[in-house]
Amino acid sequence: MPGKTILVADDDAHIRDVVCFALKKAGYETVEAKNGRQALDLVESLTPDLLILDILMPELDGTEVCRQLQIRSVVPVIFLSSLDDEIEKIVGLEIGADDYIAKPFSPRELVARVKAVLRRLDRKNIPREVHPDLQWNGLRLNRERFEVTFDNRLVALTVTEFDLLEILMSAPVRVFNRDQLMNMGYRDGTVVTDRTIDSHIRKIRQKFRAAGCDPIETVRGIGYRMADRTI
Repeated sequence: MPGKTILVADDDAHIRDVVCFALKKAGYETVEAKNGRQALDLVESLTPDLLILDILMPELDGTEVCRQLQIRSVVPVIFLSSLDDEIEKIVGLEIGADDYIAKPFSPRELVARVKAVLRRLDRKNIPREVHPDLQWNGLRLNRERFEVTFDNRLVALTVTEFDLLEILMSAPVRVFNRDQLMNMGYRDGTVVTDRTIDSHIRKIRQKFRAAGCDPIETVRGIGYRMADRTI
C-alpha cells in the first residue's frame, strides 16, 4: 500500500530509525515524534494513516495518547513496548490499540503487522454492490462508510473492533467461538490469543453501553453472539 503515511512515535531515536527504515523500504512515507505530546499534535495536523506508538514515552505516555485519540481521531494504532507482558498487552488493546508488538521486534514482522491493519482498514473503500448495511436491534453497520450507529448515534470503533462486530452481525443468531473470531477477524496471519479477543469484545461492549445499549451476549464456555435485546 504505497503512499500511506505512518507516524512513528518513540523517544528512542535508534528505534525510530530502525522502524522508519523498514517502513520506507516497504514503500511507506514516515513522520517521527519523540514524545507523546508531539505525537498528538502531528496526528491532528497531518492525519497519518497509522500510528506506531511506544508505550513508555515522556510528555504523555503511549496509553494516554491512545486514550486521547479515542476522542479526537480514528487513526489506527500499533503499540510498541519493552514490557513483554500479557497483561500490558491486554490493557493496550482495551484502550483502543489495533495491535501490539513487544521489543525487541523483527522489522519484517512490524511491516507485516502494519500491512495487516491497513488492509483491514482499506476494506471500507471496497465497493459493495448489494446491501452494504448490516442491521440488528437498532444497530446499523455500514461497510462503505466504515461506520456503526445505534439509534442513529455514531459509535466510534477501531478497525479490529469493527471487523469483529461485522462478523457477529453477519450471522446474529450464531454463536462464534474465540477460535472462529480469531481466524475470521485476523486473516493476515497475525497471531493473537483468546484473551485478546475477549479484550476487544469487552471494549466494544463498553463503547455501546456508553451509548445506551449492550449488543453482544457471552455464551459461557463457547463464545459470543449478538444479544436478542440490546437494551
